[in-house]
Amino acid sequence: MKYIELDPEEKALLKAYEQGKFKSAPNLKKEIKRLGDYARASLDKTKNINLRISEADLLKIKSLAVGKGIPYQTLLASLIHQYSAGKIETRVL
Repeated sequence: MKYIELDPEEKALLKAYEQGKFKSAPNLKKEIKRLGDYARASLDKTKNINLRISEADLLKIKSLAVGKGIPYQTLLASLIHQYSAGKIETRVL
């Protein structure tokens, strides 16, 4: 597991938790479901953007998408997501 550096607020929360200062919420299962629904809703949001790329690159992307049987916008979104998740690295030219 990766080491994560905590900011001061997170450190204070961790210290309070370790000292037993937190109490379980009433109806814990219902609360977990409610907060999980909020998290899913916030992560599922998409945003339209405008992106300028060369026509040649766009044609290549569209061709690759056809080969995979998916819309080219889906392919581009997937590539951006994989890059932002650290699954794809760029090469320095």
